[in-house]
Amino acid sequence: MSIAHFLQWLHDTQFSIYMRESLWAEPIVETMHVLTLTLFIGFSVMLDMRLLGVAWRQKPASTVLKQLNPWLGVGFVILVTTGVLLFIGDPVRFYATFFFKAKMIMVVLAGLNVLVFNKTVRTRVAEWDLSPQTPRGAKIAAIAGLVLWALIVAFGRAIAYALPPP
Repeated sequence: MSIAHFLQWLHDTQFSIYMRESLWAEPIVETMHVLTLTLFIGFSVMLDMRLLGVAWRQKPASTVLKQLNPWLGVGFVILVTTGVLLFIGDPVRFYATFFFKAKMIMVVLAGLNVLVFNKTVRTRVAEWDLSPQTPRGAKIAAIAGLVLWALIVAFGRAIAYALPPP
């Protein structure tokens, strides 16, 4: 089955039709997506500012990571869930846009950024935990995270303007 056939099948499902035609479903899911995104970005920026040594330099990095990671994890799950629901509502049109594809690439890259950080720099957090200066790898991960999430937000917003007519 080709991607076009799969997307058309998904578009024709009862759930997709409900998401598109319901007066409340799409606005509620999109509101949840956007509100969760703002909280997620806020917590992500807070963590990245600590990793860059711009904020909370007196606070151990491990403490900041321990406090923010649960919120980031829950936020990411909600973002993915609501994002999938929004996509299911109109998969053919969403997939047709450059911005949707670019956003998905950025989401994957952001996930890889977190994975690489957790498998490398974070495993040595005890070595640099109390230092206001974080290692270069942590700073690179923080800058990459800030740039990627800014692009994710920008591309996500651009999707609405690039959608082909129904």
